[in-house]
Amino acid sequence: MITAELLNSMANYVADRVTKVVLNGIYTITSFEVKIVNDNLLALNYIVRMTDISLITLIELKDDADNVLTSNEVNVPITADHMMMQTITVKEVN
Repeated sequence: MITAELLNSMANYVADRVTKVVLNGIYTITSFEVKIVNDNLLALNYIVRMTDISLITLIELKDDADNVLTSNEVNVPITADHMMMQTITVKEVN
């Protein structure tokens, strides 16, 4: 069993590595409204402006060196400025 302390430490490590969100491979967001770790959960909130993008098909979290840390194919139409909420849960898998 992995302790809650280690899971929290790993979630904080991931939070420190995530420096940007890239949408559809071209639109980069580096400013987070919220970036917080609570226990083993990393929560990210960021704004997508309707004037910048109308449909999100790919969400990538990247580090400073532009390495992809996570990648998710999605289908999110943006018809107004939108607050995106994304979470990463660090957990033990048996």
